[in-house]
Amino acid sequence: MLQSLFLFFTLSGIPIAVAMAGASLVYVLYTGNLPSFVVIHRMISGIDSFPLLAVPFFILAGNLMNNAGITNRIFQIATGLVGWLRGGLGHVNVLASVIFSGMSGTAIADAAGLGTIEIKAMKDQGYSTEFAVGVTAASATLGPIIPPSLPVVIYAMLANVSVGGMFLGGIVPGILIAVLIMMTVSFFAWRNGWGGDVAFNWGVWGKSLLEVVIVLGWPALMWVLVDQGSPPRTTVFIGLALLFLADWRFKFVAVMPMMTPILLIGGMTVGLFTPTEGAIAACLWAMVLGLFWYRSMSFKRFIKICVETIETTSVVMFIVAASSIFSWLLTAEGVTAQVTGWILGVTNDATFFLLLANALMLLVGCFLEPVAAITIMVPILVPVAQQLGIDPMHFGLVMILNLMIGLLTPPVGLVLFIMSRISGLSLERTMVALLPWFIPLLLSLAVITYVPSLVLWLPGLMR
Repeated sequence: MLQSLFLFFTLSGIPIAVAMAGASLVYVLYTGNLPSFVVIHRMISGIDSFPLLAVPFFILAGNLMNNAGITNRIFQIATGLVGWLRGGLGHVNVLASVIFSGMSGTAIADAAGLGTIEIKAMKDQGYSTEFAVGVTAASATLGPIIPPSLPVVIYAMLANVSVGGMFLGGIVPGILIAVLIMMTVSFFAWRNGWGGDVAFNWGVWGKSLLEVVIVLGWPALMWVLVDQGSPPRTTVFIGLALLFLADWRFKFVAVMPMMTPILLIGGMTVGLFTPTEGAIAACLWAMVLGLFWYRSMSFKRFIKICVETIETTSVVMFIVAASSIFSWLLTAEGVTAQVTGWILGVTNDATFFLLLANALMLLVGCFLEPVAAITIMVPILVPVAQQLGIDPMHFGLVMILNLMIGLLTPPVGLVLFIMSRISGLSLERTMVALLPWFIPLLLSLAVITYVPSLVLWLPGLMR
């Protein structure tokens, strides 16, 4: 009955969070087995969690980076690095998304923030609108895969796995997805005879490469110093001071913004802060850059960003709260146990289960937004995966990638709608433009699903 009520409310066009909470309330009132106040009690308990404090701070950090003029800097350094390749701005688009993913943590922020700049630049350079839309949408899926990631925080809390471990686990899959998308760009460039979009310049390329080397080398240096007995906090503060000095002296384009994921992952790895505290650190870093270092964001704009963050956080946390009572009732009524028994009755093979799970998650991703889908599917699928010996960290990345692909599909694909609005294409033409880009995404999904070491290798090194 609970599932039927939820399906009825959802098909009626009611928002997903209201559908879950409403179905739960009607079910409790109808059965009379529980007092009605248990609905509110379980909803409050569902969001009374320390790890969930990271959610508003990661949303705020992404909004700050997205509104502090960072996107233009990222696009500039990506152009210097790969803009001279054949199909140049297509490669720039992907590389810029990789960098921005380490700041925003959401596909929607990537699509809306970088998408406007990237699509306009590609159209001005003579690329078709369809190609620009396709590569922008495909690369936007990297947002929640490369850390930090809002969906990862939600999944890790629900599945009781390490947030930091899952952050590390998303790095290699994110790189794999980016490489496959760039290979697709190269194919289009070869087929259409495209050249580079900027002339190769040793000076520009060398300075851009130096910025990347600094970003990658900085944590290695900090690690060596800490390993030699230097206090972690003192080492990081001195390292940041030197970084600010170098940036002021040599006028780097995007070293400071690119340090966001490095500081986050590095701080958690050396025990400087927890993932929740890391989200706060990311906000402070974004505020320092936007308000004081680059001075690209006014205090008035900062207040507006905070209000937008409150609105987004309210929506996300309401979904989590509603899914908490819905999932609890599913478990209490034995639905999850029945689903587990049914799946294990169909197959005891982990390979076949992953195939079935991928098909289900791709379908669910077409109809539910990622946070809602995660909160519903984790209590149903994760126990089965664990019984079959599948690492929940690996399964989590597979789930999140499935749901990111769902953002590109109708009827509720938010990235699909954003691309249509930004580009001016109809939804039908936007959907057709995205079709070729499902090939690298689905290929990435297959590899990540059946090669778990891609996800588990880095977390294993840090244990």
